[in-house]
Amino acid sequence: MRRGERGATIIELVVAITIMALVSGAATAATFQVFKCTERNSEYMTALNQVQNAAYWISHDAQMAQSITTENLTSPDFLVLNWTEWDAEDNPVYHSATYFWEDLSGGIGKLKRSHWSSAGVNEQTLVARHIYYDPTDLDYTSEASYQNPVLTLQITALSGESRETREYQISRRPNF
Repeated sequence: MRRGERGATIIELVVAITIMALVSGAATAATFQVFKCTERNSEYMTALNQVQNAAYWISHDAQMAQSITTENLTSPDFLVLNWTEWDAEDNPVYHSATYFWEDLSGGIGKLKRSHWSSAGVNEQTLVARHIYYDPTDLDYTSEASYQNPVLTLQITALSGESRETREYQISRRPNF
């Protein structure tokens, strides 16, 4: 210190502490916002990916299907698709893909696919998680309806606070 100078006054200290508190509060709020937005974006991306996974699997089978059943199915079945392909010796190979719910709790569960073929294939595949199915919720529930030749598919996924609903219209591939 120079001669004649004194230390900071109490008012200067209070002003400095107040400024530091404001800066610290703003930094804390900004950090909280970044984490909250990251979590929200992660939940949204999870819901979107699950909807797209379900649509991919179902549209793949539906484009080949010769028969599509959406009505009068017993729970937990959601959708049944059947088609025939021909092997190298020109013999028919019959396929059936059944989409069904598993672990439904509170309207949210897994959508799975059971594939059977006359060639000996019998497998189950997890198609999507966090899929919302509640037949009493006509606006957002996942549902399928078929009006020849178009399968209309509405898929909703819930992840945390995020909900993603997409509607798809899938037509059969023409047979040449």
